[in-house]
Amino acid sequence: MRVIQIRRYPVKSMLGEVVEAADVGERGLAGDRLWAVRDPDGKFGSGKNTRRFRRMPGLFGLRAYAGEPAVVELPDGRRFAADDPDGHRAVGDLLGRTVTLAPESGVPHHDEGPVSVITTAALRRLTELAGGEPDGSGVDPLRFRANLLIDVPGSGFPEDDWPGGELRIGPDLVLRPVRALTRCVMIDMAQERAGERNDLLKTLADRHALTFGVYATVERPGRVAFGDAVIPRPR
Repeated sequence: MRVIQIRRYPVKSMLGEVVEAADVGERGLAGDRLWAVRDPDGKFGSGKNTRRFRRMPGLFGLRAYAGEPAVVELPDGRRFAADDPDGHRAVGDLLGRTVTLAPESGVPHHDEGPVSVITTAALRRLTELAGGEPDGSGVDPLRFRANLLIDVPGSGFPEDDWPGGELRIGPDLVLRPVRALTRCVMIDMAQERAGERNDLLKTLADRHALTFGVYATVERPGRVAFGDAVIPRPR
């Protein structure tokens, strides 16, 4: 088992970046989900409506890069620092609403936990259940906006057995999987190369209790890098 993809999303619900390595601390990957789009009511932009979040179509047309502060790239190639009022206005114009970009303060911008993990085995199983992408490839991992994609042989949901145990990654990092990640309509939305679908969420609801992947807390901080070995320790 090895790490074959590392992703972070410096602004919640925007497109993010693939990195070769990242430091991982108590709140997760360095630079991940440190900012969020916020409307005048104080709700954060998302692909869904909840008590905390407001659905804002168009966020997947924006890309964010980690930095101090994060940098937001618009579809026309313009870039703004996340704390630039001109950038806030440009993002608002694109979304058709008044917004600002807010740094994380008391409440984390993560949905459920600091580090999210999916496996290639689970992607193969979901492809078997729902079919792959139009180009003939399997279900695209970017749909799940996970921090870590772990290569696991075979087909199934091996991560279902991880909560309560440990994941030892590379020389130092230790994660503690907490529970399965409940999914929402965002996995069927078009983003980057993955087109719109209407079947993945229904398939997970019917066949896997609406969950895919797990979220984990950080038991021991460390660095994760592409190719790192992953050793699960059962609970």
